[in-house]
Amino acid sequence: MQPRIPRQSADEQVVAARADSDARLTGELAAVVSAARRRAVRDGDRQIDSAHLLHSLLEHDPEVRAVFGEGPGIARLLGYLVQRSIGYGLRWQGSVEDSGAVPVVAESDGLSPLAAGAMEHACERAAARGAGPARGIDLLAALAADPEARAVEVLHRAGIDPGVLLGGIEDRSAPPRRSSR
Repeated sequence: MQPRIPRQSADEQVVAARADSDARLTGELAAVVSAARRRAVRDGDRQIDSAHLLHSLLEHDPEVRAVFGEGPGIARLLGYLVQRSIGYGLRWQGSVEDSGAVPVVAESDGLSPLAAGAMEHACERAAARGAGPARGIDLLAALAADPEARAVEVLHRAGIDPGVLLGGIEDRSAPPRRSSR
C-alpha cells in the first residue's frame, strides 16, 4: 500500500533545516516555509512556488490573515488555494515559476526562482525597515509585488487586487504619524 503523504527525501530535509536555521526569518516565517515545502511534496510539485507560500501564510500567520480582513474574499482565496491540487493548479506541475522580474537566487533551497527571489525581497524589506528578521507580512508584500507570481494569479481569481493588497500592507508597515498639535 502506498502512503498517502510521500516521505521527505534527504534533500527536502536539508531544505527544511536551512529554512528553520535562517536567522533572517522569524520562527513563524520559517514554519511557513516548512509548511509550504510539505504542501509542495503532497501536491507532487518539484519546487515550492509562490502559491504554496501564500497558502501557508494564510494558514499560519494571523498578521497576514488580518490584512485580508473578514468576509468572503479570504474564503474565496482559500478555496482557490485548496483546489490547486485538484483543479487549475495541475497545469503548473512540472513547470518552473520564474517571471524574470526578480533576480534568480543561485541557491534556491527547493524554492522556485520566483519564490526564492520573494524570500530574498522579504528579508531585504525587513532589513530596510530595521525590523529584524523577515515576517510573514514581508513575504506577502514580496509575493503581491510580482505580477507574474502564481500567488498573484490566485489573488486575481479570488477577486483580490494585489495592488490594493500591497497598499494595505504598506499602510500597516508605515510608522505611526505624529499629531501636529
